[in-house]
Amino acid sequence: MATTISILSLLLLVVTSTIPNSEAQQEYVNNKQLDCDNVYNSTKGNICNSIPSCTSYLTFKSTSPEYNTPSSISYLLNSTPSLIATANNITDVQPIAAATTVTVPVNCSCSGPYYQHNTSYTLKTPGETYFTVANNTYQALTTCQALIAQNRYGERDLTAGLNVHVPLRCACPTQKQRDAGFKYLLTYLVSRGESASSIAEIFGVDEQSVLDANELSSDSVIFYFTPLLVPLKTEPPVNIQRAASPPENSPPPPPVTPAGNGDSGSSKKWVIVGVVVGVVVLVIVALALFFLCFYRRRREQSFSPAKPASASTITEGTNKVSDTTPTTQSWSISSEGIRYAIESLTVYKFEDLQNATGFFSEDNRIKGSVYRASLKGDFAAVKVLKGDVSSEINILKRINHTNIIRLSGFCVHKGDTYLVYEFAENDSLDDWLHTEKKYKNSMALSWMQRVQIAHDVADALNYLHNYASPPHIHKNLKSGNVLLDGNFRAKVSNFGLARVVEDKGDGGFQLTRHVVGTQGYMPPEYIENGLITPKMDVFAFGVVILELLSGQEAISGDKNGSGEQMLSAIVSEVLEGENVREKLRGFMDPTLRDEYPLDLAYSMAEIAKRCVARDVNSRPNISEVFMTLSKIQSSTLDWDPSDELERSRSVSQISATR
Repeated sequence: MATTISILSLLLLVVTSTIPNSEAQQEYVNNKQLDCDNVYNSTKGNICNSIPSCTSYLTFKSTSPEYNTPSSISYLLNSTPSLIATANNITDVQPIAAATTVTVPVNCSCSGPYYQHNTSYTLKTPGETYFTVANNTYQALTTCQALIAQNRYGERDLTAGLNVHVPLRCACPTQKQRDAGFKYLLTYLVSRGESASSIAEIFGVDEQSVLDANELSSDSVIFYFTPLLVPLKTEPPVNIQRAASPPENSPPPPPVTPAGNGDSGSSKKWVIVGVVVGVVVLVIVALALFFLCFYRRRREQSFSPAKPASASTITEGTNKVSDTTPTTQSWSISSEGIRYAIESLTVYKFEDLQNATGFFSEDNRIKGSVYRASLKGDFAAVKVLKGDVSSEINILKRINHTNIIRLSGFCVHKGDTYLVYEFAENDSLDDWLHTEKKYKNSMALSWMQRVQIAHDVADALNYLHNYASPPHIHKNLKSGNVLLDGNFRAKVSNFGLARVVEDKGDGGFQLTRHVVGTQGYMPPEYIENGLITPKMDVFAFGVVILELLSGQEAISGDKNGSGEQMLSAIVSEVLEGENVREKLRGFMDPTLRDEYPLDLAYSMAEIAKRCVARDVNSRPNISEVFMTLSKIQSSTLDWDPSDELERSRSVSQISATR
């Protein structure tokens, strides 16, 4: 008997390891999010399948007065106010009635084995815990278990003012769901009295699709105040009519058993389960024998041992690794890098990239060796590189953040590597601040856009330094490597020089003799001694903030002809001495036309000044910078441009009377 069980276990293992993950649905959290002391598979997040990233939707119940506008909700959930407004047919600043269900579009992508949408939250009061943040503030869109796993702070270390990383639950459709016509998955908060059938009716889908998406059956227990995935064939409806919700900001309810689920129903359930298990065992045995033979045959055909002395490259347009014998320098990606990369990235045919870029025509050239491409109706950016780029590929394929440019695939052809990135419609921050282009003459970045861009870059660096596994130093941050998407949200790019933070108890200090970078952004300790720390990113970011404020370049020629002048040095002259307000106004970008709050501009300039301090130990950590910018962004959302305009007119009138 024991032998039979062992054989069945082995066969079951073979079957489950052979069936593709893309067919797997997601496991319902089943009220286990309330048990913070234990970790369950369902509380970690939704499992990634064959799609690494997609547009997803969350539902959030507006609360008054904290989160009752698209702007404030987008700030909490790291979305875009205009997208929330469009999805709910309201304006960016329109107040939303309390307890109204708001649809929030987000980018959902893989972070390790789980899907999530990343945001961050600054603890407001001393009594907040991972439990209250997950279930009260974020309304079960995350779990206390996920917060504990992805933050370095213990439960007892949580204090007011601390910024925590928040992974929000989301998912992309499986292959099975896509074949059925489903394009999106929406994370829906179940209200009291709702069932799978009533939720399916709200969104115009069949009940079985909702049950399948959450690995539920028709007699499964569904608890209110838990998240449920709803597959959608179209974008969600503008007005979601739902059952009565629990009181605002109320704690999660205790487990609730649906009416009519008595002992007889339970007995019937287990009879059915027994029959199903018997059938499944028979099917497993039959499938196992088939897959065992099939798997062995495929393994013999596909995994022949490679020759140790040869370099490996990819046969174009396939995932097959073939052996060749050119010199190591002639190939762009190391053999180990290729084998690692093809696990999750698309391998493109060179001919497809040629057609997508118009044979790399000048009309499609974005800048340098980067070209605009059209792949299956979607725009992408194709970057042509020489040399070993496996390091950049391996970094980008395991980094998951909405403010970091996403690598979707690559191609190797005749010694060159073609990296395919998500497309940033509005080019780089450098283009908008310094390059004379047609859009520069017709419009400029507004104050709100500049604050949002600074906040986005800080969010990305905070993720890289504190939450990525392992942490990384970008090492080449500058305005030219900050890309802007169609909504002017920032995406940090170009990780060719990035390094892993080697924390040996010395704060991650590293030394190099090979100093590479862009003048004006490199800190003095790196130029003079080759010292690499996370604070070098902080210095470069300080310069980027000064560019956003002034519109000036990081380094420029002095108008008096006395040589070049660093923007990092100018800020000290502006913020020290007398007449600081007047000097700051003269420092600000004239294209802003005085349409900015001077006090907040001063706060940004002050934090930038601290970032570019010559002494590395005097610079703040990026988490502190991010927290300061979060406060500035929050104040900016409450700022009314008309107030500043009226203040300027009053000052002008007073001056005229004198």
